[in-house]
Amino acid sequence: MKTKTILFTALDLFALVVSACAPAASAPSADAPTLSVVGTSTADLKPDIAYIYVGVHTELPSASDAMRENNTQTQRVIDALTTFGIDAKDIRTTSFSIWPFDKYDPATGASTGEKYYAVDNTVYVTVRDLAKLGSLLDTVITAGANTVNSIQFDVADKDAALKQARADAIADAKTKAQELADAAGVSVGEIRSITFADSQYYPVYEGRGSGGGGDAASAVPINPGQLTFTVTVNVTYELK
Repeated sequence: MKTKTILFTALDLFALVVSACAPAASAPSADAPTLSVVGTSTADLKPDIAYIYVGVHTELPSASDAMRENNTQTQRVIDALTTFGIDAKDIRTTSFSIWPFDKYDPATGASTGEKYYAVDNTVYVTVRDLAKLGSLLDTVITAGANTVNSIQFDVADKDAALKQARADAIADAKTKAQELADAAGVSVGEIRSITFADSQYYPVYEGRGSGGGGDAASAVPINPGQLTFTVTVNVTYELK
C-alpha cells in the first residue's frame, strides 16, 4: 500500500514538472507588439438642477454683537428659502467662521486702531426648479444674504447618457485602432487594458450681492445653457 502511494506521488510530481515546462498556448506573449489608442465621446445635456452658495457676512466692533446679528440675518435667509418652497433637506450649512481684524483707512492704508470682528455663515442650497432660480436669488438677497459665491448647474440623472458615451468612446477607440493597424499592415488582437475618465464641464456663475438689493439681483440674466460631458478611454490592443 505504501509503495503504491509513493509511486502515484512520483507520477504526479513528474506530471507537474512536464506541465510547468510546457508553453501556455493561449497566454499572450509579454513581448507581443501592442497599440494604444484614445477614444472620446461627448454627451450634451440640458441642466435641470442648480447648486448655490448663499451667505451672510457681518462686521462689528463686538464679537458677540457680530455673531448675534449674523445669526438673526442668516435665520431670515433660511426662513425665506423654506417659505419659497426649498425643502429643508436641500438647505445645508457648509461653513461658519468668526475672526478679528484691524480697520484700515482706505485712503492712507494706515491702521485706524479699531478692532473689528467678521462673521461669515454660508449655506449650500439645491435648487430643483431652474425656472424659479432668478426669483430665488432675489428672495434670499432681499431677506439679508449679502454673498453669493457661486451657482453651479448640473443634471440630476445623467447615468444613462454617460453609459452611452462610454460605449461610444470604446467604439471610437476600436475604429482608430483598426485604421492604424490597416495602415501598418497588421491585425488588431485582444484588448490588453482599458482605462477611462469622465470630464464634466459645469458652467459656474460667480457673483456677490448685498442685503436689500433685490431689484439688482433679479435684473441679472442667468442662463444655464447646455452641459457637455466628455468621456475619454485609453485602450491597448495586442497586434497580430
